[in-house]
Amino acid sequence: MQTSSCLLEEGDEMAAANDDSVYAGPTNGVRAVTNASAIINLDHGDPTMFESFWRRIGEKGTIVIPGWQTMSYFSDATKLCWFLEPDFAHEVRRLHGLVGNAVVEERHVIVGTGSTQLFQAALYALSPPDASEPMSVVSAVPYYSSYPSVTDYLRSGLFRWSGDAHAFKGETYIELVCSPNNPDGTIKEAVLKSKFGKTIHDLAYYWPQYTAIVGTADHDIMLFTVSKSTGHAGTRLGWALVKDRDVAKKMVKFIELNTIGVSKDSQLRAAKILKVVSDGYELPNPDGMDKLFDFGRRLMAARWERLHEAVKASGFFSLPEFSSGFCMFFKERTATYPAFAWLKCEKEEIRDCEGFLKEHNILTRSGKHFGVASEFVRVSMLDRDENFDLFVKRISSLGSSHLSQKV
Repeated sequence: MQTSSCLLEEGDEMAAANDDSVYAGPTNGVRAVTNASAIINLDHGDPTMFESFWRRIGEKGTIVIPGWQTMSYFSDATKLCWFLEPDFAHEVRRLHGLVGNAVVEERHVIVGTGSTQLFQAALYALSPPDASEPMSVVSAVPYYSSYPSVTDYLRSGLFRWSGDAHAFKGETYIELVCSPNNPDGTIKEAVLKSKFGKTIHDLAYYWPQYTAIVGTADHDIMLFTVSKSTGHAGTRLGWALVKDRDVAKKMVKFIELNTIGVSKDSQLRAAKILKVVSDGYELPNPDGMDKLFDFGRRLMAARWERLHEAVKASGFFSLPEFSSGFCMFFKERTATYPAFAWLKCEKEEIRDCEGFLKEHNILTRSGKHFGVASEFVRVSMLDRDENFDLFVKRISSLGSSHLSQKV
């Protein structure tokens, strides 16, 4: 999933972005802040760490759209997904073929305004319109924090949030499987099994910069997003690979009723971005400068190493352990580097880890939003270098600063 229901209200977050007390790294029009009291906002998964790669790529990732282009509602009125730009569909299939992370043969490609819209479209498509009660929507804890709020936002008569898949009793349901999981980075499989149950696989993080590509995902509905694959969250684009034609038609109908299609300008930009990624591996690239997944893996590996050292130095926290696997894409054994750190406060006196870190001007997301205890927090690993550097330094010093306060 791509959209986050952040703990800060939207207005508060916008105000924070323009407040010198909040450190968000250098951005266009926002001054970088480096003072020790700066607030580090790692509550949301804004993938700005990829900025340096795309700055280096330069004109290769640039697209110019003439004023007369993309004016029609329709991309191809004869196609099932009539607002899907052919170039974007081609580059989606090409990229999956390159990475090997999902089956694209005999699949319908459906484009959405972020994978959140596609998630809603899938719920609509899988819920019987004439059922006596709403379809139960479940996911195993810790589940993505936006699943409950997005499911129940409109109080639909078609579906409703029913919590932890492990605790669900019933034969009729829609199970959400996020793998690698947001927030804890684990590889997940469906918990429930029933001939009346349906499953949606959210594979936003199944890319080689985060985890080993150990197999080609082959599920009925698979959701992906430009946000976490290339870092272009602002493009607001995701796609679904759907096996069943009738389900795909219903998803397209939802998007038609919801937004009358999806921005063609965004699709053209995303097509260019995905093309640059695939070209970086399929065309001559002697210095390897154009290889996005190599860049992402190196950066994530370095960040996770530094975070482990900081957590050890603090003596306050623990992190999950991950096994390595043979990656079909890199053709070697690789470790797991999740997009989020699932941090647990190990001190008995600290029951509210989010509140404790907030006292030290670090904003995170509490485990209670993911269906688990408040000793856990989710921390974004995807922010700019300056922000991440400040976070690691502050985590490292927490042990000594807390001890000095007691003394």
